[in-house]
Amino acid sequence: MFSIVVLISGGGSNLRALLEAAADADFPARIVAVGSDTDAPGLEHAEAFGVPTFTVVPTAFADRATWGDELLTHVQSWSPDLVVCAGFMRILPPRFVAALSPNLINTHPALLPAFPGAHAVRDALAAGVSETGVTVHIIDEGVDTGPVLLQRAVPVLSADTEHDLHERIKIVERSLLVEAVADIATAHITTEQQETVS
Repeated sequence: MFSIVVLISGGGSNLRALLEAAADADFPARIVAVGSDTDAPGLEHAEAFGVPTFTVVPTAFADRATWGDELLTHVQSWSPDLVVCAGFMRILPPRFVAALSPNLINTHPALLPAFPGAHAVRDALAAGVSETGVTVHIIDEGVDTGPVLLQRAVPVLSADTEHDLHERIKIVERSLLVEAVADIATAHITTEQQETVS
């Protein structure tokens, strides 16, 4: 069975969607472990589904590279076919990325290459666009620059606040991530030979 390690930093709504999908015997992947960089409340979702968890806190290490190496050791101990960053809020060190990419994916709340970075929803509103959306992409050594796997648009409404728009994006994000994982597990899409976003 195609195996996944999921990395989170917060409440774990994307993780929950994956756990619920993977609980179906027909889903083509299973989550073997969930890791975090903090005592994230989302780890409770993993525990509720009987999935092992681990936490590697950056402040316990001398530098980011050493932390990344320890995180990598934990991830690789599960020999996953795919690593999914689902609300993981740290930029991963180059050695970590090099060891796992292209089998290392992330979601982003915009239609990349538009609005990369930490404030994608705010930036989309500020730009006055009529639609934004969600991207599932491969993590490379840049920030939101990796090859795009799947995208889905979300309309921007005239009365939208940042919160309103982000909440609608999150709903789409959860379903798109589940779809992307299933498509990768069944080889409907491949993480190999994808073009990098320019």
